[in-house]
Amino acid sequence: MDSCLMVWHMKPQSRAYRFTGHKDAVTCVNFSPSGHLLASGSRDKTVRLWVPNVKGESTSFRAHTATVRSVHFCSDGQSFVTASDDKTVKVWSTHRQKFLFSLSQHINWVRCAKFSPDGRLIVSASDDKTVKLWDKSSRECVHSYCEHGR
Repeated sequence: MDSCLMVWHMKPQSRAYRFTGHKDAVTCVNFSPSGHLLASGSRDKTVRLWVPNVKGESTSFRAHTATVRSVHFCSDGQSFVTASDDKTVKVWSTHRQKFLFSLSQHINWVRCAKFSPDGRLIVSASDDKTVKLWDKSSRECVHSYCEHGR
């Protein structure tokens, strides 16, 4: 794995965009609903928001204290959520480009986090063998699904 992000055009003879900025392996990537932004997470503990064009300009967010495993935009594009090996889920403002809040009840690496289609809930999955459902407005864990013994 390298620290570059490649965006490919699916038309013949179109060149790909190669974005550089992360200092370690890129672990996740997601387009905003509008397609005007691209978010990536990395082992360098940062998240970058990219404008997908030839220049490949990005804004870097010091996101977590460990590898960022997933990044996902809310359906309205106003915010995005990240999950990390630091056992947290973080929510960010897309346009203000700032940290909003953290969700931190997992006791092991958080592998992914996503918004519900209506943007009111966040779901996260962790190596602690739980899937947690969070209310975005109250920032509360409303339900925790645990793996039972086999």
